[in-house]
Amino acid sequence: MLKLIKNGEVYNPNYLGKKDILLTGDKIGYIGDELNVPEDFVDIEIIDADGKYVVPGFIDSHVHICGGGGEGSFKTRTPEIQLTDITTGGVTTVIGVLGTDGTTRNMANLIAKANGLEEEGITTYIYTGSYQVPIRTLTGSIQDDIILIDKIIGVGEVALSDHRSSQPTIEDFSKIAAEARVGGILSGKAGVVNIHVGDGKRQISFIEEIAEKTEIPITQFIPTHMGRNPELFAESIEYAKKGGIVDFTTSTNEKFLEEGEVKCSKALKILLDEGASQANITFSSDGQGSMPEFDEDGKFIALGIGKVTSLYKEVKDAILKENISMDTALRVITANPADALKLSNKGYIEKERDADIVILDKNTLEIETVIAMGKTMVSKGKPVVKGTFE
Repeated sequence: MLKLIKNGEVYNPNYLGKKDILLTGDKIGYIGDELNVPEDFVDIEIIDADGKYVVPGFIDSHVHICGGGGEGSFKTRTPEIQLTDITTGGVTTVIGVLGTDGTTRNMANLIAKANGLEEEGITTYIYTGSYQVPIRTLTGSIQDDIILIDKIIGVGEVALSDHRSSQPTIEDFSKIAAEARVGGILSGKAGVVNIHVGDGKRQISFIEEIAEKTEIPITQFIPTHMGRNPELFAESIEYAKKGGIVDFTTSTNEKFLEEGEVKCSKALKILLDEGASQANITFSSDGQGSMPEFDEDGKFIALGIGKVTSLYKEVKDAILKENISMDTALRVITANPADALKLSNKGYIEKERDADIVILDKNTLEIETVIAMGKTMVSKGKPVVKGTFE
C-alpha cells in the first residue's frame, strides 16, 4: 500500500516547511512541495496533515521490553511490555535491555520479546548483558554477540556507582568497552556500552578515566539516568561538554523530583544554556523497568514502573514549558539516538529511510497518527493495531 501524507509541516527533525511525503511500502519514497496522484493509478491512501506537524518516529533507546525489576522479591517483577504501551507514545523503534535481573530474565527472553514486537510491527534492537559483570551473553562473548546476532548493537545496561552493581573495576569496564568497540567496528554497529549510573559517589569517574588513559573514545559509552540527583546532573554538563553522550530518563515521579532528580525537559534547557552540544543529549524512558525506592540503608521500601509514554511528554514539555525550539527538542528522541547508535535508517524523514512517521496536532502537539515501517499503528490518537495478547 502506498501512503501519501499531504499538506503537513515537516520536521525531519530540522524544519523543512510544508511538504508532501509518499511512503512506498516500508520506506520513504519521495518528499516534495506538492505530490499529486495521477488519474487511473494504483490505490493510494491519502492522509491529510493540513494543520499538523509531521515528524520522525521516536526512538526509545532504553526499554525493559521483557519486564524487569524484582528488587522487592519475586512478586515485584514487572510484566512484559505490550505493543500499544510503545506505539501510543509515538515510539516506532526500541532498544531492549535487561537491567537488575539477569537470572530470571535472560538474553534468550530479551531477544525473543524483541522478535515478537517486530512481528507486531515496530523495529527492535537489544543490548547484550545486564547489570552484572562479567557480562552474561548469548554466545559467551560480547564481540561474538555483536558481530553474529543482528539485533545486538552493544552492551548494557551495566550498573556503575550503584549498590546493586557487581562493583566492577576500571579494568573490568575497559575490557568490556574494548570488546564492544571491536565488535561494533567489525559489524558496522555502534558497539556502545550503555551504563546504568546510580547514586554512588564515584558517579562516572570510571568512564572519564578510561577515556583519558586508554585509546577508547568517550563516545563509546552512553551513561543513562544522568539527572537522578543534582551532583550527577552537574557532572553530566561537564561530561557532555567534553564530547560525551548523556542520556536522561523520562520516567519519574513527584517524590523523585522533590528529592532532587532533574526533570528531563529542564535538564535539556540547562545543558543547552551551558553550551553543551545538542547532538550529545538523548532521552530514554526506562519503560517497563521497575522504579524502586530504597531508604538510606539500601532497604527496599516502594516500587513504581516506567512508562514509554513519558518519553514524548518530556519533549513536549521542553517545547511548551522551556521554550526550546521544536527541531532541537525532537532531536533527543529521533536524530541523536539514531546517530549515536548507528541506526542508519532511523531518526530522520529522508528519502529511502524507514517509513517511521508521527503526526502531531499543531495546536496541542498531541500525537494523532503513528506510522511504523509504513503501517499505521495509531490513528486519531487511538491504537488501531494491538499486540497479540492485548
